Amino acid sequence: MVDEARVLRLLRAITDDLSVLRRESDASDERRADPIWLRGVKYTFVTAIEACVDVAQHICATQGWGPPADNGDAVRLLGVHGALASALALSLRKAVGFRNVLVHDYIDVNDEIVVARLNALDDLDEFVREIAAYVSVAGA
Repeated sequence: MVDEARVLRLLRAITDDLSVLRRESDASDERRADPIWLRGVKYTFVTAIEACVDVAQHICATQGWGPPADNGDAVRLLGVHGALASALALSLRKAVGFRNVLVHDYIDVNDEIVVARLNALDDLDEFVREIAAYVSVAGA
Protein backbone atom coordinates (compact mmCIF):
# COMPACT_ATOMS: atom_id res chain seq x y z
CA MET A 1 0.00 0.00 0.00
CA VAL A 2 1.30 3.44 -0.91
CA ASP A 3 2.50 5.34 2.15
CA GLU A 4 0.60 8.55 1.50
CA ALA A 5 2.34 10.50 4.28
CA ARG A 6 5.77 9.57 2.92
CA VAL A 7 4.85 10.49 -0.64
CA LEU A 8 3.27 13.78 0.41
CA ARG A 9 6.40 14.63 2.43
CA LEU A 10 8.52 14.03 -0.68
CA LEU A 11 6.14 16.09 -2.82
CA ARG A 12 6.47 18.93 -0.31
CA ALA A 13 10.25 18.72 -0.63
CA ILE A 14 9.93 18.98 -4.42
CA THR A 15 7.62 21.99 -4.03
CA ASP A 16 10.12 23.63 -1.69
CA ASP A 17 12.95 23.01 -4.16
CA LEU A 18 10.83 24.46 -6.97
CA SER A 19 10.28 27.57 -4.89
CA VAL A 20 14.04 27.97 -4.51
CA LEU A 21 14.65 27.39 -8.21
CA ARG A 22 11.99 29.94 -9.18
CA ARG A 23 13.51 32.50 -6.86
CA GLU A 24 16.95 31.83 -8.33
CA SER A 25 15.65 32.18 -11.89
CA ASP A 26 15.32 35.89 -11.11
CA ALA A 27 18.76 36.19 -9.51
CA SER A 28 20.72 39.31 -10.36
CA ASP A 29 23.86 39.17 -12.50
CA GLU A 30 25.86 39.97 -9.38
CA ARG A 31 24.39 36.99 -7.54
CA ARG A 32 24.93 34.72 -10.54
CA ALA A 33 28.57 35.77 -10.65
CA ASP A 34 29.12 34.12 -7.27
CA PRO A 35 30.51 30.63 -8.04
CA ILE A 36 28.45 29.11 -5.24
CA TRP A 37 25.21 30.28 -6.93
CA LEU A 38 25.40 27.79 -9.81
CA ARG A 39 26.46 25.00 -7.47
CA GLY A 40 23.40 25.70 -5.34
CA VAL A 41 21.11 25.67 -8.37
CA LYS A 42 22.56 22.35 -9.55
CA TYR A 43 22.20 20.81 -6.10
CA THR A 44 18.59 21.96 -5.83
CA PHE A 45 17.81 20.39 -9.20
CA VAL A 46 19.41 17.16 -7.98
CA THR A 47 17.39 17.06 -4.77
CA ALA A 48 14.10 17.87 -6.55
CA ILE A 49 14.61 15.18 -9.18
CA GLU A 50 15.90 12.69 -6.59
CA ALA A 51 12.68 13.17 -4.62
CA CYS A 52 10.72 12.38 -7.81
CA VAL A 53 12.76 9.19 -8.16
CA ASP A 54 12.12 8.28 -4.52
CA VAL A 55 8.39 8.71 -5.09
CA ALA A 56 8.51 6.63 -8.27
CA GLN A 57 10.50 3.82 -6.64
CA HIS A 58 8.17 3.76 -3.64
CA ILE A 59 5.02 3.60 -5.76
CA CYS A 60 6.49 0.92 -8.04
CA ALA A 61 7.48 -1.19 -5.04
CA THR A 62 4.20 -0.86 -3.16
CA GLN A 63 2.05 -1.40 -6.25
CA GLY A 64 4.09 -4.39 -7.44
CA TRP A 65 5.17 -2.73 -10.69
CA GLY A 66 8.80 -3.66 -10.54
CA PRO A 67 11.48 -3.94 -9.93
CA PRO A 68 12.33 -1.11 -12.30
CA ALA A 69 15.54 -1.54 -14.29
CA ASP A 70 16.78 1.87 -13.11
CA ASN A 71 15.50 5.20 -11.82
CA GLY A 72 14.32 6.33 -15.24
CA ASP A 73 12.42 3.09 -15.63
CA ALA A 74 10.66 3.70 -12.31
CA VAL A 75 9.35 6.99 -13.70
CA ARG A 76 8.40 5.28 -16.99
CA LEU A 77 6.38 2.71 -15.06
CA LEU A 78 4.36 5.50 -13.44
CA GLY A 79 3.26 6.45 -16.95
CA VAL A 80 2.58 2.88 -18.02
CA HIS A 81 0.31 2.33 -15.01
CA GLY A 82 -1.49 5.66 -15.18
CA ALA A 83 -0.01 7.34 -12.12
CA LEU A 84 1.39 9.97 -14.51
CA ALA A 85 0.43 11.03 -18.01
CA SER A 86 2.64 9.16 -20.49
CA ALA A 87 4.13 12.34 -21.96
CA LEU A 88 4.99 13.63 -18.50
CA ALA A 89 6.61 10.32 -17.57
CA LEU A 90 8.79 10.55 -20.70
CA SER A 91 9.78 14.12 -19.90
CA LEU A 92 10.62 13.25 -16.31
CA ARG A 93 12.64 10.27 -17.45
CA LYS A 94 14.79 12.80 -19.32
CA ALA A 95 15.02 14.85 -16.11
CA VAL A 96 16.39 11.76 -14.36
CA GLY A 97 19.08 11.64 -17.04
CA PHE A 98 19.83 15.32 -16.37
CA ARG A 99 20.15 14.51 -12.66
CA ASN A 100 22.54 11.67 -13.49
CA VAL A 101 24.73 14.03 -15.50
CA LEU A 102 24.77 16.54 -12.63
CA VAL A 103 25.57 13.91 -10.00
CA HIS A 104 27.95 11.63 -11.87
CA ASP A 105 29.48 14.14 -14.28
CA TYR A 106 29.18 11.66 -17.18
CA ILE A 107 29.77 14.53 -19.55
CA ASP A 108 30.78 18.11 -19.04
CA VAL A 109 27.74 19.95 -17.78
CA ASN A 110 26.78 22.88 -19.95
CA ASP A 111 26.03 25.56 -17.37
CA GLU A 112 23.87 27.45 -19.86
CA ILE A 113 21.53 24.45 -20.05
CA VAL A 114 21.30 24.35 -16.25
CA VAL A 115 20.40 28.04 -16.14
CA ALA A 116 17.90 27.64 -19.00
CA ARG A 117 16.15 24.88 -17.07
CA LEU A 118 15.32 27.43 -14.37
CA ASN A 119 12.62 28.61 -16.76
CA ALA A 120 11.37 25.08 -17.51
CA LEU A 121 10.01 23.80 -14.21
CA ASP A 122 6.45 23.00 -15.30
CA ASP A 123 7.05 19.25 -15.55
CA LEU A 124 8.16 19.06 -11.94
CA ASP A 125 5.08 21.04 -10.91
CA GLU A 126 2.87 18.71 -12.90
CA PHE A 127 4.58 15.66 -11.34
CA VAL A 128 3.63 16.98 -7.90
CA ARG A 129 0.00 17.59 -8.96
CA GLU A 130 -0.48 14.25 -10.70
CA ILE A 131 1.16 12.17 -7.98
CA ALA A 132 -0.77 13.99 -5.25
CA ALA A 133 -3.98 13.12 -7.11
CA TYR A 134 -2.84 9.53 -7.61
CA VAL A 135 -1.97 8.90 -3.94
CA SER A 136 -5.23 10.46 -2.78
CA VAL A 137 -6.94 7.61 -4.65
CA ALA A 138 -4.32 4.84 -4.22
CA GLY A 139 -3.69 5.59 -0.55
CA ALA A 140 -7.37 5.47 0.33
